[in-house]
Amino acid sequence: MFAIIAPEKIHLPPGTVVKLPGNWQDYQTLVQQLGDRSIPRIKYRPGEILLMSPLPVHGKQAHIIAIVAIVLLDLLGRDYEAFTPITIDLPKVRGIEPDYCFYIDNCAAIMGKDRIAWGIEPPPDLVIEVDVTSYTDVNDYLPYQIPEVWLFKKNRLIIYSWQDDRYIESLTSRYFPNFNVSEIVEECWQMSRDRSTSMVIRELRQKLEKDN
Repeated sequence: MFAIIAPEKIHLPPGTVVKLPGNWQDYQTLVQQLGDRSIPRIKYRPGEILLMSPLPVHGKQAHIIAIVAIVLLDLLGRDYEAFTPITIDLPKVRGIEPDYCFYIDNCAAIMGKDRIAWGIEPPPDLVIEVDVTSYTDVNDYLPYQIPEVWLFKKNRLIIYSWQDDRYIESLTSRYFPNFNVSEIVEECWQMSRDRSTSMVIRELRQKLEKDN
């Protein structure tokens, strides 16, 4: 099946990534054309528009990682707001759609809001991205200065921390410093190969509650 990108129709087969030259107005036109559709995903970099249709494994991995974050937040009694799907854009600078984003420290600032004014209100505290098709680059988040980005790629979770105006790979999460988040996520993903996601998450809760 072929990719179709036309004024009357946009269709990408699963796993397809398309790069197009374009400006901010071109990006806005495509965003409006897609409307409320969550597929394909769309991203804007200066002079370039990327479209990606995720594979099913992409959604499963993102869901498991987000649930791990929720389990840990609940265990710690932290308040949070979570969003998916969501478009984060800074006019004429960047446009991006993370798989999940969490407001933790800044939860109160956006609680109850139907719209978020990017660049005025605080950015998410934590973003989760899954990269199956080489579509994701942590540097896409540089203009937003998001404190922490989790990138799951090749069955490995990499934690990036915002430090000195750049992203640095970190062994620990600032939100869960007493947990080996990468190990937990990778173990849950491996377990999900022969068990249901619900079973994996129940076992994770039980283990964490027992150990803590």
